[in-house]
Amino acid sequence: MAQAVDASKNLPSDPRNREVVFPAFGDPQLGNLETPVNSSPLIKGFINNLPAYRAGLTPSRRGLEVGMAHGYLLFGPFAKLGPLRDTGNANLAGLLGAIGLVVVLTACLSLYSNSNPPKALPSVTVPNPPADAFNSKESWNNFASSFLIGGIGGAVVAYFLTSNLALIQGLFG
Repeated sequence: MAQAVDASKNLPSDPRNREVVFPAFGDPQLGNLETPVNSSPLIKGFINNLPAYRAGLTPSRRGLEVGMAHGYLLFGPFAKLGPLRDTGNANLAGLLGAIGLVVVLTACLSLYSNSNPPKALPSVTVPNPPADAFNSKESWNNFASSFLIGGIGGAVVAYFLTSNLALIQGLFG
C-alpha cells in the first residue's frame, strides 16, 4: 500500500496531486486563499445566512439575533459547570453569570464602535458583504444595544426553560 502511494506522488494524472488551494480572486497579494472548505457551496450558504452577512437586515435586527443566540448559549456553562452547579441556585447563578457576560460583551462592542472600525471587505466566502450593516458608529451602537437586549432575553429564556423543565416535560409527555 505504501509503495502505491509513493508511486502516485509523481503522476500528474492522479487526482490526489491536483492543486486545491488557490489565491483568492486570482490575486496572491490579497493574503487570502480559496480552499475547498471556504469556497464550497455548503459553507458559503451557511456563512451568508448568518445574521452578520444576511442581506436586508437592520443593525438592530442583527444585534437581536446575535444577542439571543449568545445569551441562550452562555447560560448553560454558567449554570451546569459553575461553582454553584450542585445547589438549588445553580440556574439563578447561570442567569446572572450569562447576563453579566452579555453586559461585558456589550461594553466591548461599544468600545469597538467608537474606534472607527473599517468596512467589511469581500472575501471568497462572502463576496458581497452587506454595505449598510456596519458602516457607521450609529449602526454599531444600534447593533450593540440590540445585542444587550437580545442577550438578556436569550439568557432569561434559557433560565425559564431549565427551571421549568419538569412542567414542560409533563405538557409534552
